[in-house]
Amino acid sequence: MKINHHYSELQDSYLFANIAQKVKVYQEAHPDQHMYRMGIGDVSLPLAPSVIAALHQGVEDQAHQETFHGYLPEVGYQPLREAIQNEYAAQGIDLDVNDIFVSSGASDELGDILHLFDRDAVVMIMEPAYPAYVDANVMDGRKIIHYDGGVLPKPDPDLHPDLIYICSPNNPTGSVMTREVLKEWVDFANATDAVIIFDAAYKAFIEEDLPKSIFEIEGAKTCAIEICSFSKTAGFTGTRLGYTIVPHELVREDMVLHDMWVRNRTTRTNGVSYIIQRGAMAIFTEQGKKEWQANIAVYKQNAKYLMAALDEVGITYVGGKNAPYIWLDCPNGMTGWEFFDYLLNEVQIIGTPGEGFGACGEHNFRLSCFGDPEDTKEAGRRLVTLLKK
Repeated sequence: MKINHHYSELQDSYLFANIAQKVKVYQEAHPDQHMYRMGIGDVSLPLAPSVIAALHQGVEDQAHQETFHGYLPEVGYQPLREAIQNEYAAQGIDLDVNDIFVSSGASDELGDILHLFDRDAVVMIMEPAYPAYVDANVMDGRKIIHYDGGVLPKPDPDLHPDLIYICSPNNPTGSVMTREVLKEWVDFANATDAVIIFDAAYKAFIEEDLPKSIFEIEGAKTCAIEICSFSKTAGFTGTRLGYTIVPHELVREDMVLHDMWVRNRTTRTNGVSYIIQRGAMAIFTEQGKKEWQANIAVYKQNAKYLMAALDEVGITYVGGKNAPYIWLDCPNGMTGWEFFDYLLNEVQIIGTPGEGFGACGEHNFRLSCFGDPEDTKEAGRRLVTLLKK
């Protein structure tokens, strides 16, 4: 019997597991210290009241014969798919409802979508990047191009990837690609027969005139797959729901990737819980939008607290305005892990070392804006006190 030895090529421990272990050791030694958690990108505010009401209605539906739902379509509950389609239409994007696939979350889909591509496909990951992009492809044994193109990378004509990961707004840097830069990537992919995997998990944080979907760009339907999440938009991190758009115009080697994905989903999954999808319907109501947008506003205020602190001590950073992450330059030449230990031990702030997002992040650090507002405000004060010494 042979097993997948590519697992032995993974780094010894996942980034956030390392962080959790360091924090655990510190807390055991300092049980009375309060921790200011600006590390993992998990939300802190509860689900919107409209969503909770819809979830309760979903449960009630399952209690009565006339409203009971067993298996749903593997590709998603049709009313939810139509709600997503209407949301894109409101942004001027025309999508076929059949190109929308409801999923159990963006993280699941970012790994599962790789089933569409040969293991010999060459993958380009623009770093710093979400670590799961790398790990999912290492597990499959794919060749990876670790591309350090800066905060807003542009295509390199000397590189020839088959798959291209783009995350915008970016995790971890918080930067957002302009239409001009995104058009360069779409043109590059179409010209080279590559496929873009576009991670739009943080699009709800964009407040400037920047693209929220790759399908705002002409030509994207013939080269891109978009993966979205309700985790950060509406607090579904513990509820798990998202969606993937695979346009029927996307064809490679005479195979329609949309049709392949239909077959994949109908073979490998029985779909997502009716109750969860019923809850998500409330996201698209007028009241539901007001409620989750109010939560987003809290996280954006958190970003302002942290940006003001960094401005006061003169630390260079990107992000924060159109994304829930701030990517900063570590002071005094420290590495990300050195700065992590410094903040943890001196002011009990937990962030994320830049090394966890690729080698090019060695002297950077990520702060998440999803924390408790009072904790975030205090963390900002502590940063100023510490770094102004």
